[in-house]
Amino acid sequence: MPLPLNDRQFIFWSLRRSGLANIQIAEEFRISRQAVSKAIINMDRKVEEALLAMAHANKIDVERMNTERGILFGHSIPFDVNAVVFVSADHGVQVWYEHEGDCGSCPRYTQCIELLWGYADELGIMLAETDDPTRLADELFAKLREMV
Repeated sequence: MPLPLNDRQFIFWSLRRSGLANIQIAEEFRISRQAVSKAIINMDRKVEEALLAMAHANKIDVERMNTERGILFGHSIPFDVNAVVFVSADHGVQVWYEHEGDCGSCPRYTQCIELLWGYADELGIMLAETDDPTRLADELFAKLREMV
């Protein structure tokens, strides 16, 4: 289920995820606090549905989920590794499998680096400088586990 990333509800949800209070969002958009609250409640439901659908499609057992952050931690049954399903404003719903790989020779190296750095930026998470996507993902998702 794709999320409406350009929809106003998603924008409100993203602003709340970045730390803005509903009243601040309402003032910024010149609408009622109740309208913002209703929109965010609807988007929380859509985010939950999207996370669970992606987990189900990828045969990931859910361990814990946080819809306000847009993240689900679980375990991949077919790959027998930990997996993370997350919502990125720039990349939509994504799945990351914990793995050790030869990132330097992988054709998706640049895409992985951009995805991980971009997602960390969206959440305001500071990471150690590294050019290894596996290490970057380990650090990012360890910090997120602590937050949720």
